[in-house]
Amino acid sequence: MQNERLRAVMAAGGWTYAGLAKAVEVDPKSVERWVNLGRTPRRATAMEAAEALGEDVHALWPALRQARAARAISPELVALYEQRADLPVSAFVDMMTQARERIDVLVYAAVFLHEAYPRLNDLLRERAAEGCSVRIAVGDAESPNVQARGQEERFGHGIESRCRLALMHYRPLVGVSGIEIRTHETTLYNSLYRADDQLLVNAHVWGANAYGAPVWHLRRNGEGGMFDTYGQSFDAVWATAKPVQQEE
Repeated sequence: MQNERLRAVMAAGGWTYAGLAKAVEVDPKSVERWVNLGRTPRRATAMEAAEALGEDVHALWPALRQARAARAISPELVALYEQRADLPVSAFVDMMTQARERIDVLVYAAVFLHEAYPRLNDLLRERAAEGCSVRIAVGDAESPNVQARGQEERFGHGIESRCRLALMHYRPLVGVSGIEIRTHETTLYNSLYRADDQLLVNAHVWGANAYGAPVWHLRRNGEGGMFDTYGQSFDAVWATAKPVQQEE
């Protein structure tokens, strides 16, 4: 997702990527990513850039306002998003790209990832080839819990279809070294997207689709915190999930 506000401010002031990069002492490619990929720079760098542009830093990068409020509540809470739709897919992709040890995904379907980023399977293969453990758990379309969620979200049989579609997307990864795909039948209280010590938690709200429910971004800060609570939840579901077999 592009940062159109930043693009407009730079254009109005005649700023180039190289010019702003020089002003805040970063690589021009970083500035390009701020604009074209919607990346958020570190707070100190963002403050310098905003000052150079003569713009309010929170107007350029609203996530920084969210991050500041979140840290006042918990050292593990990086940011809080009102709904998943507010979070660009690039946030999920960037997090997975940075993973070096593990990627864990617990969802019913979350087909928005493949739809918005068709290279997702390639990314997961690349991470696995570099030694990263990848575990993906999607909902079993035949599960009563999945079917109940469809009724609760007023989505009918759509959720079951999306579970089957998600499995179709991930099936080419079955058998790839370092990657495991399983289906689960559990009640999904939260969708979890973990990459090493970072975690995106999409809380579920009765009667609302997941894209309209809140997301909190956690970063592990020692043992026994919220991060580990969700990590243990993932492991508990994973232990009951069924491995997807290669098609003959």
